[in-house]
Amino acid sequence: MALFATLRKNALLTAMLVGTLLYELFALVPFLQPIGDEVGPILPDLLPVGLFTLLYCTFCKIRLSELQPRTWHFVIQAIRVTLSGSLVLMILALDNGWLPITIGEGRAEACKLILEGMFICFICPTASAVVVVAEKLGGSIGSLTIFTIIANMVTMVIIPVFFPLVEREAHITFLMAMLMLLRSVTLVLVVPLVLAQLTRRFLPAVSNKLNTCKNIGFYIWCFNLAVVTGLTVRNIQHSTVSGWVLWMLLITPLFVCLVQFAIGKAVGRHWGDSISAGQALGQKNTVVGIWLTLTFLNPLAAVAPGAYVLWQNLVNSWQLWYKQKHGYLIW
Repeated sequence: MALFATLRKNALLTAMLVGTLLYELFALVPFLQPIGDEVGPILPDLLPVGLFTLLYCTFCKIRLSELQPRTWHFVIQAIRVTLSGSLVLMILALDNGWLPITIGEGRAEACKLILEGMFICFICPTASAVVVVAEKLGGSIGSLTIFTIIANMVTMVIIPVFFPLVEREAHITFLMAMLMLLRSVTLVLVVPLVLAQLTRRFLPAVSNKLNTCKNIGFYIWCFNLAVVTGLTVRNIQHSTVSGWVLWMLLITPLFVCLVQFAIGKAVGRHWGDSISAGQALGQKNTVVGIWLTLTFLNPLAAVAPGAYVLWQNLVNSWQLWYKQKHGYLIW
């Protein structure tokens, strides 16, 4: 019972460990490999269903009056664009030989790959499930919901601007980016929000019942996290990048993660909402980031957003542990 209580208190970390162990088990044990080959491709298809369900349950707790843009929403977006743009300038300087030092061709390609990995971690929009963790930490669900919509709208604009500068062959138009993100936002964010508000209005007994089931959305997110972690471990192990470049693609997202959480919290503290702002800038939709990297940038750089999902959830796990232990966040 003591072990179960410990695992429950560290649910995010437990989910990551379970996802890693299950992947290794079904990948390495010979008689389990056929089962893994059959079930493995099905699990990613369950992620949108789980995300839709957890957001619907969470959105049943908010009122439409809470969905109001705030000043820090736009400050955080300006910072996000600036951070992404700074990486674009660094990549352009490397490509065009503007650096004050000479770098060999092979090393320059490796450095560009690392910078692309950092760039995609900065430019990723906020994760739709950010409201689940933020609620546990004491953040505002309504504020983060409207922020996520704003973040995706900004992403529609900056992706067609920045991507061709990073990779000259990245032919992505504003319309393409808009349709891609609009579909994602509508299906995963807007539809559960509308259904939740209709439930509050016409089926209050149902919404009240869901609100009494504490942590249901959080535990659904833990299931999703276990699946994402397993997929991330697989992608890292099957990556064709090796040596110091692979290590840099794994370690630099930790730096990017801590920087974004720290800046977000510092900005939010000014407006009395450090928890929400920290999660808004730090917790990323890495699934979109991986897809964008594989489709428009150097596919090898997809290791970075994969590693980011592990780092951001280690940060989230530590925050949840500290909040449960002390009743407040020190950071």
